[in-house]
Amino acid sequence: MTRQYEAVYIFDSALDEATISEHLDQFHSLLAQPTADAPACNHWGKRTLAYPIKNHETGYYVIAQFETATEALPEYQRAVKLAESVLRHLIVLNDGPQPVVPEVTPAETKEGDS
Repeated sequence: MTRQYEAVYIFDSALDEATISEHLDQFHSLLAQPTADAPACNHWGKRTLAYPIKNHETGYYVIAQFETATEALPEYQRAVKLAESVLRHLIVLNDGPQPVVPEVTPAETKEGDS
């Protein structure tokens, strides 16, 4: 069974976009499923980090959305952890759209207090 995941990568900002794309292709090749689409990557580009990571002040952000079997994740995570070009990464399960919480107007809160 495949599930949808979302990954955030922070790469070393000294790398060029072609090198980062090569790394992403290597990572995502570990997740390849015959029925799944290719991962959708959104390159955010260079951003200033909130705090220094491994003596870097800036990082290159990439968001990837992909679908894979849970059995493929351990080898993928191992490869990402061992890559020296990746400063940080985060992988989360994408459960779909989040439920919308209805807004409470001030008039409704006064009626409920009575």
